[in-house]
Amino acid sequence: MSSGIGNRMRCTIFGESHGKAIGCVVEGLPAGEKIDMDEVLIQLARRAPGRDKIATPRSEEDLPEILSGMLDGRTTGAPLAIMIVNHNTRSGDYDDIARMPRPGHADYTGHVRYDGFNDIRGGGHFSGRLTAPLVFAGAVCRQILRRRGVHIGGHILEIHGVRDKEFDPVNVNGQLLEQLAARSFSLIDKAAEDLMREQIKAAQADKDSVGGIVEAAAVGLPAGLGSPMFDGVENRLAALLFGIPAVKGVEFGAGFGFASMTGSTANDPYDYDKDGNVITLSNNNGGILGGITSGMPLIVRVAIKPTPSIPRPQKTIDLIEGKPAEISIGGRHDPCIVPRALPVVEAALALGLLDLAETENKGG
Repeated sequence: MSSGIGNRMRCTIFGESHGKAIGCVVEGLPAGEKIDMDEVLIQLARRAPGRDKIATPRSEEDLPEILSGMLDGRTTGAPLAIMIVNHNTRSGDYDDIARMPRPGHADYTGHVRYDGFNDIRGGGHFSGRLTAPLVFAGAVCRQILRRRGVHIGGHILEIHGVRDKEFDPVNVNGQLLEQLAARSFSLIDKAAEDLMREQIKAAQADKDSVGGIVEAAAVGLPAGLGSPMFDGVENRLAALLFGIPAVKGVEFGAGFGFASMTGSTANDPYDYDKDGNVITLSNNNGGILGGITSGMPLIVRVAIKPTPSIPRPQKTIDLIEGKPAEISIGGRHDPCIVPRALPVVEAALALGLLDLAETENKGG
């Protein structure tokens, strides 16, 4: 398995959903950075199960135990290693999965790739549970970036066709991003929440699930981060974002919307602001050109697929008997994971952007 990512800064995630613990090791963090653990816990709580009536009832405290790399609240420069103990597991819910792979999950592909030896309890290493240590790493990176003037945040853009307002791609500001980053059901227009929740409850009542889109942004980035062709900002961030379970689409700026534009509407005209800084009057490119930051807000949208584990009967196969079968998935699963996926997307952005910044600062 390849569960590590990063250049100057590298994050490696370990553990399985129903194993003793999950965790991460973050190498390359600058020394002497003060870390507010209460703020880290806020981010972990946004992702944690059992905190909302529309989320899985599996309840985990998600309290990280710091093993190394921090002393008296500051980074030491050594690898930052943490562990989160799993408590509320019910592995018996997964007895059938070893022989009957769940549609939409990695049960079958994992079985093939690892000759049937992969841990299938709760999805094992493929589980969304593994995003908890990623959120920890991102929460640490977010604080370091903020001290450098970079703010990161996001909101639920869509759940099953119900949409929030989009960010103003030119004028999104750090204050709004920080406000959104402290909420569990983050929206620009709070009036959309009831309609979104209705979609989730309706799917749950129908023994089904729904997906959606999250939109995230980063402001305060300097122009000039990233390197073409294969080490650009989109390349690096997309690799992190696609490592999040259930992510099936990523677009920067106008993304697929470019396909219906003309060059005159797609291009972002240049100008100077009142302080003499170079800006663009529109931001269809999402703050990135040629894989390099332009200094405008970085805008990214991420598509999250519906939760595959649903109670509705689905066709599958019996790997032992070699014949078609039917499975109805029990256990505790979210009817929609979009709200809990948002802080993971923000964390991935923070990790990737600090890695880019550290690479530039140290000439990597």
